[in-house]
Amino acid sequence: MRIRFQNKYLVGISLGIFILIINFIFFLKSRWFVAIIILALTIAWLQFWIDFFLEVRRQKEIELKFLEFIRSLVGTVRSGIPVPAAILHISTGDFGSLTPYVKKLANQIEWGIPIHQALITFSNDTENGVIKRSVSIVIEADKSGGDIGDVLESVSASVFNIKMLKEERKSSTHSQIVQGYIVFFIFIAIMLMLQVWLGPQLLSSLGGSDSMAIPDTGFLPGIGAKSGAGSEIDLDKVFFALVIIQGLFTGIMIGKFSEGKLKQGLLHSLILITLATLIISIVKGGI
Repeated sequence: MRIRFQNKYLVGISLGIFILIINFIFFLKSRWFVAIIILALTIAWLQFWIDFFLEVRRQKEIELKFLEFIRSLVGTVRSGIPVPAAILHISTGDFGSLTPYVKKLANQIEWGIPIHQALITFSNDTENGVIKRSVSIVIEADKSGGDIGDVLESVSASVFNIKMLKEERKSSTHSQIVQGYIVFFIFIAIMLMLQVWLGPQLLSSLGGSDSMAIPDTGFLPGIGAKSGAGSEIDLDKVFFALVIIQGLFTGIMIGKFSEGKLKQGLLHSLILITLATLIISIVKGGI
């Protein structure tokens, strides 16, 4: 599954750049400066993000319609019609998002293109892993002289089982996904409470300043160690780094649980980190 750059993305990118310019001109010293930067960046890649989710949904529909296509093909082949003629016969049906690819497959067969080459082109055009594997199995079985009807029926059962396993995994992990998002936002709330309210009160009661910084006594190796005695550790930066790390790994975990793919996990991480940065910048007036 690939998302290609389109001219419509330039609209969002241009709008994001325009918002950034306005932000630097009018809000450079405002508490909304960082929040507006995050908003501009989000708008810049929002259309790409939307297209990615639409493509994921389309690929799921293609897999579902491919199952219908295979079942229709099995029924037609079982009646004694050869596979090329069977494909031409069922190509008049409605297969949703898969219909254009089925029409192209039928046209190629009608033009005299070998069935194996037409099927390979069909699977490559869909850019779907399940369809590519299924077509590869059908072609190899046909080359080895197996009964094409039995092979198609086995492929249909395999696609159905894969679909059911994905749905079961998604439903079983739904509650864990929701819990992951809830726990992450609770973590952000705790960090903000420490920085905005509890931390400054504790420092004031100890006679310190209102800024979230503590003296470096040398007991925290690796943090402020190079600055020597009397340096301070900026807890705001430490807390923000913790939120980013939490968002990164929470997103990866959610993506792997729900879809089993690292790409989906990184997308969840991007969403969580963007929301966290936006919330923190709005509440605190900066990072």
